[in-house]
Amino acid sequence: MVEKDIQSPDLSRYNPEGSALRRDQKELLRMLKVVDKICRDNGIRWWLSSGTLLGAARHKGFIPWDDDIDIVLLREDYLKLEKILCQMQSDEFVYHCMYTDVDYVNMYGKFRKKEGRVQVRNRRYDYYKWAGIGLDIFAIEKTNRCSASAANFFYRTFQKMTSHIRYAPLRHAAIRLIRFGNFYLIFPFLRLLGKINPKEEYHYVLGSGWPKHTFHMNNTFPLSEAEFEGEMMPVPKDMHKYLEIVYGDWNVLPSEAQIRKAIHCSNYIEEIYGKDIDN
Repeated sequence: MVEKDIQSPDLSRYNPEGSALRRDQKELLRMLKVVDKICRDNGIRWWLSSGTLLGAARHKGFIPWDDDIDIVLLREDYLKLEKILCQMQSDEFVYHCMYTDVDYVNMYGKFRKKEGRVQVRNRRYDYYKWAGIGLDIFAIEKTNRCSASAANFFYRTFQKMTSHIRYAPLRHAAIRLIRFGNFYLIFPFLRLLGKINPKEEYHYVLGSGWPKHTFHMNNTFPLSEAEFEGEMMPVPKDMHKYLEIVYGDWNVLPSEAQIRKAIHCSNYIEEIYGKDIDN
């Protein structure tokens, strides 16, 4: 593939050395190496995904304004890693998922710093037991878009319903009840429907979101490697095709407004744009 010329304005304003964002990016890289070692020691396959993969392809590291790391695994590898991380004893890190925090309702886990709380525009974070910087760990499974879209509808509705319940005992009871219905009734039925899959599609595990993102294993395996912040990290076999599926023309840099929207943490936004910006 012949790569296009990448637009090259001055991007150093977003994460200059010494900035809070750059310090956290370096810490996220250290955390990624911890997860990578665990995976290598246990024969678990993983690869960079979403914005982190885009950063590797376009910047050979973080997208300058990116404030998290995304990795993905096949569902069977994800379950194996999840079990290891849930049992891990660490004074510094925690695996944040529905098994370690009842208020955590995402279908993917986060490998977090125990210390600190990121400031994001999301009411759900007010309920979380931990809210430090972290890696998003996603899973994909073999299913069709119909099942992925239906699961996304049910789970997003569940998230919205429970986020408005401020009384913790009632909120926790509602989460457990709806989660039971999803896990033991709705999702098993949708997984059966997902077997009608002549295109051999993979999607993010049911309920994770982004049902339009379709992956094919012939673009993914065998895994390759790409440079990320001076380290060689696993990436899909054809990462450019992978990125085209998710982003379209991935070499085109976003507008300033899109960049602002992509930054999750308000403290980074203030550092880059100042305190007197419109929210």
